Amino acid sequence: MKETIVTIPINDLFAPKCGCPLCRMEEMLEEQYVTFITGDAMMEPSVRVATNKKGFCHRHFSRMTQLGQKLPNALILETHLEVIRDELMPKKLGGKPDKKKLEAIRQTMNSCYVCDRVEADMFHLVATVFAEWSKGGEFRKTYSEQPFICLKHYQFIMTAAMGKGGVPSKLLGDFHAETAALTKNYLESLYGDIKHFVSMFDYRNRGKDWGTSTDAIERSIEFLTGEKPTVAEKSE
Repeated sequence: MKETIVTIPINDLFAPKCGCPLCRMEEMLEEQYVTFITGDAMMEPSVRVATNKKGFCHRHFSRMTQLGQKLPNALILETHLEVIRDELMPKKLGGKPDKKKLEAIRQTMNSCYVCDRVEADMFHLVATVFAEWSKGGEFRKTYSEQPFICLKHYQFIMTAAMGKGGVPSKLLGDFHAETAALTKNYLESLYGDIKHFVSMFDYRNRGKDWGTSTDAIERSIEFLTGEKPTVAEKSE
């Protein structure tokens, strides 16, 4: 497809044909936002107001400590903790619990500044995917040649495709057929590999070829969750 400032990132994400392109999209956005908030945006008032209120999920707190320096992380935590202390905790100890504050804590525990920004940008980027796919031609071919769309992002992209700015209704069936094929075909191959992996623990199959099943557990987890699992080295 013709490259513009809008389509360049889409071309870059779909060109490798390795793994799920939407996982790469999400990873790119996560890294951009984590780097941004622990760097240039650390002292940006509007960003700090939002991060003070929303906080971060465990995944993105972890990424912030991995990618950012200690001081920016400490400053972000300092004001976030202040908001929790001043707005969500009881002024005095004792008496009945405040149900509204408990609900506010629950909401804070389930909110994340990075998750919200990534999700919003994912919708913007897949809108370009829909527009380019709908034109047909080279990008539609590139899309259909992806190794797979993971289960998490199959749900995401099809939900987005049916919404505002999604795929035109007359093309929605074709888009779903192509996307579902990328997910279902890979799912079938994973199931076959897992089944073969399990069968190799039967003494009757000792010495037989493991084929492509050796990393079936890791690939299945990645397909189901959109994330590669962390595999610890076992000591002998």
